Amino acid sequence: MTTERRRALIGVNAGIFLAHIGNFIWFPVLVASLSGTDSGFWAGVVMCMTYVGRLLATFFYEGTAARVGIRGAVFLGTALEATALGAMGFSSGVLVYGALAFFIGFGSGTAFPGLKNILVSYPEDERPKAFSTFQMSAQVGLFGGSLLGALLTDVDLRTLFSIVFAIFIGFCLAASSFIPRDGFGPKPDPSAPAPEKRPLFSTAVFKGIEVRGATRYFILSAVFWFLSIGFVVGIPLHMQEYVTQWAPSTPFWITGLSVLVLQYPLFKFLIKHLRPGAVMAVGLTGMTVAFVAFGAGRGAAWVVVGCLTVVLGEILFVPSFDIWVARRVPEDRLAKAMGAMHFFRSAGNMVGSLLAGALFDLSLSWGVPGANWYVAAVVAAGCAVICLVSRDEPAPQAEVDQPSEAAEPVEAVSAK
Repeated sequence: MTTERRRALIGVNAGIFLAHIGNFIWFPVLVASLSGTDSGFWAGVVMCMTYVGRLLATFFYEGTAARVGIRGAVFLGTALEATALGAMGFSSGVLVYGALAFFIGFGSGTAFPGLKNILVSYPEDERPKAFSTFQMSAQVGLFGGSLLGALLTDVDLRTLFSIVFAIFIGFCLAASSFIPRDGFGPKPDPSAPAPEKRPLFSTAVFKGIEVRGATRYFILSAVFWFLSIGFVVGIPLHMQEYVTQWAPSTPFWITGLSVLVLQYPLFKFLIKHLRPGAVMAVGLTGMTVAFVAFGAGRGAAWVVVGCLTVVLGEILFVPSFDIWVARRVPEDRLAKAMGAMHFFRSAGNMVGSLLAGALFDLSLSWGVPGANWYVAAVVAAGCAVICLVSRDEPAPQAEVDQPSEAAEPVEAVSAK
């Protein structure tokens, strides 16, 4: 790896590390706070708006990057995210929080694909190391942010969001200072005709799913992220109602530590013995067990049990899905496919965050504690069956000759 690429990797990893620290400080505290002052539904609405922003940013990213470069897109997106987060501490009311959450999501949806594009532009033999360090940085940031969030639970929101603002300014400076303007891909031929200017708004992201047999997997991915964000939004509400002796961010440092310890050995073992669809089914089964534990037990011990099993989804489903995409999508269309993955992920997160709060409120009004988790368990179990019975079709020779290592890396269950 050259000095320039090593330097860029340091910047990318520092950025994602700081982003996860910042996000896991603020969102569990804000969700629990809104649950106490308003309702679980409105807490879900605010979180949903971050994914509305992310979804909309999907259509603007390529046009923005074409005009200001990948580095410029990362800088502008992170600066917008930092500004909106800083304003959160000096605001009040769910409508204002929702509007600011939209800009947080739009900034994230602009900066995050830029970081991914830098990694995708690395030579193929360097991508596995780049993606693995990226994932490790995210997990360490998640763990550290959850611990810091627990320490900052009792501070006022103005102080909390000021700290988060400073962290995101660090993210902005670290990532944009070290990465090159346009990545490390092939440089354009100066003698070639100037490429057609890309529109600022484009729906070309949908072209990424034009691969035979891919649609059901992208939809399945959206449902997985629906379940994942249901945990992210639902567990702080759960803690606020049933486990008040613990900080709302406590479950996230449990899950973060579990992923750090189990991720590589567990996935490596299972993927050697099972096909990707079966590994995904195991991960979804773990989520099913977790949701039943949250619903049936509700106490602190059951939260620990649920947190230790819900991570199987992240540990097993996400990398198995990435392997499938890398095998099915030709390398020259992998970037578009990643854009489509981002779209479906944002859509699943958007719907999941909204329904997580609404179902939590309904479970209380129905007098059936844990009903929200039982609904999630049924959906997870159904997806596990679909994964188990589906066949992993080999990639047609005309579409792709060899698997690519450039699939989207495993990511932490987070607000990012």
